[in-house]
Amino acid sequence: MDNAKLKWVYLIILSLIWGSSFILIDLAMEGLNSIQLGALRIVITALFLFPIGLKKIKLIKRSQWKWIFWTAMAGSLFPVFLFAIAQEQLDSSVAGMLNSMVPLNTIVFGMLFFGIVVTKRQVLGVFIGLIGTLVLVIAGADFNPSQNYWFSIFVLLATIGYGLNVNIIKKYLNDLNALAIVTGNFVIIVIPALIILIYTGFFSYIMHDVAMQIAVGYVIVLSLFGTAIAKVIYSRLVQISSPIFASSVTYTMPVVAIFWGLFFGERLSFYQIVGGIIILVGVYLVNKRSKKGTA
Repeated sequence: MDNAKLKWVYLIILSLIWGSSFILIDLAMEGLNSIQLGALRIVITALFLFPIGLKKIKLIKRSQWKWIFWTAMAGSLFPVFLFAIAQEQLDSSVAGMLNSMVPLNTIVFGMLFFGIVVTKRQVLGVFIGLIGTLVLVIAGADFNPSQNYWFSIFVLLATIGYGLNVNIIKKYLNDLNALAIVTGNFVIIVIPALIILIYTGFFSYIMHDVAMQIAVGYVIVLSLFGTAIAKVIYSRLVQISSPIFASSVTYTMPVVAIFWGLFFGERLSFYQIVGGIIILVGVYLVNKRSKKGTA
């Protein structure tokens, strides 16, 4: 299959996997706290990756390791904790909609730090996306007063990390094997994550806490599909398309996230949905091809 078709296959697969990740985080947090969830997700993902990926490490040049480090921080380490912390207060469907800010942050930080040329239409799209985010957050705070919508900041910080990550991969690691990139990320972060996990007392309680054991099952699914497999696919998608096309996976992720949220009893107000739609309009303007350009 040629890259023009393959990138759409990857996009659909990622939408389904990552759109389901938010509800898995919610379910896992019934037995784990946010720090345990984030650290365990990294450790389990490393266990899945290393048997097949460590042999690819030799493909990473010494000069590329600094960029592997920054993609590990921006795209893997901090986001797994930030999303878990955010979902202590936010519904999974809301987190999924807020995640749509990734393409907007890809453009903003691509322009600021990576030399991406931005059109007036894309700038307009960023502002529209920000308006949609404000509508979503304000409407959510009014509709669900028991939830602290200041925790939306943690999701927005995670989307900034993802925006930096995709730009770094495209500019500095575009010719490197996708599995090597992801495995290199987890070589860097697995030890800190394991230390954090030990410090939380996870291993002291796991053997006799049934709720924690069930939660670990959700984290295993989340780690295998939502992190290990998805990150390899995503790195490859960035390489065969563009940072903006790759980040547009957030078009369909919210639909999947909302479906699972409603299925598990979450509620959304009309204005929250409107806010989500406004964000996607902004994302559309950011991603829309110019007559002479390509995506």
